[in-house]
Amino acid sequence: MVQPIGDTEQRQVEQKTEDYICQAEGIFGRPFDRIPVLFDLKGQTAGMFKTIGTRRLIRYNPWIFSKYFEENLRDTVPHEVAHFIVHEVYPRRGVKPHGLEWQALMARFGADPGVTFNLDLEGVPQRRQAKHRYHCGCQLHEVSTTRHNRAQRGRVRYQCVTCDGRLVYLS
Repeated sequence: MVQPIGDTEQRQVEQKTEDYICQAEGIFGRPFDRIPVLFDLKGQTAGMFKTIGTRRLIRYNPWIFSKYFEENLRDTVPHEVAHFIVHEVYPRRGVKPHGLEWQALMARFGADPGVTFNLDLEGVPQRRQAKHRYHCGCQLHEVSTTRHNRAQRGRVRYQCVTCDGRLVYLS
């Protein structure tokens, strides 16, 4: 089992995050807020820029960073900082997450604008969601907890791609 990165490595990641924010300040000629950097991400994602209302933060996966430290310093840190900076510079929703503005900033950072993470995650703790059973007119379906919760809250309705029937929860 892979162990998460320790305090020393976390400080290195925080410093690299700060370095890219400083680089962005030079590129755009303006200051940017310093936002929290957390090491609480789990599963198959190495990093994430997240907004919660007006709060913004960057989350990193300490287990994936432990297994591929140099690769993540090189690729994941600028990737997430670029999401943050694009969010600040282009606050309107018309900008795609990995769109032209983000790609251009990644190029200015000298970082690969690829968005896929295709490394072996054996030994990295994985987040597993429970499955919930639904049915339609033709078959049974297993739906993730996230989708199940959205359906139960009435936010979405799921339909079968085979028979076009509405999915109904089997309680």
